[in-house]
Amino acid sequence: MGQIAGHSDQNDGPAARLGFRPSQVVQELGWDEDADDDLRIDIEDVTGNELTDESSGEVADAVLQWWRDDDGDLADALVDATRDLAAGGVVWLLTPKVGRDGHVEASDIADAALTAGLSTTTTVSATEEWSGTKLVAPKGSSRR
Repeated sequence: MGQIAGHSDQNDGPAARLGFRPSQVVQELGWDEDADDDLRIDIEDVTGNELTDESSGEVADAVLQWWRDDDGDLADALVDATRDLAAGGVVWLLTPKVGRDGHVEASDIADAALTAGLSTTTTVSATEEWSGTKLVAPKGSSRR
């Protein structure tokens, strides 16, 4: 845990690399014991806000969606993830990396995103165990 305190002032931790910024409201969905606590803490440090959940009623600038292959219907989850998302907000879909339990195929993510009215923009190595796929609503679309 000492590594958190060691973050430099350049915001070079995983949250900054994923594009999180100070004062953003970030809603977290799909948390379970396997979620990466270092990433969660880093997001709270960078934004200055605690992560919210779906019951908060707050409009979120970003959604952090943890997802494993056996969690159910990904398209439904992504539709739910956009429910409290501000216009122009992003969904970071975090899935176990290739070879890890619960890995989700990229084609399944793309199909589910399309069904939910989202576009995949980038996929990155978010943490040692988790890949992050950035999902956004296409420009000029109205999801609601």
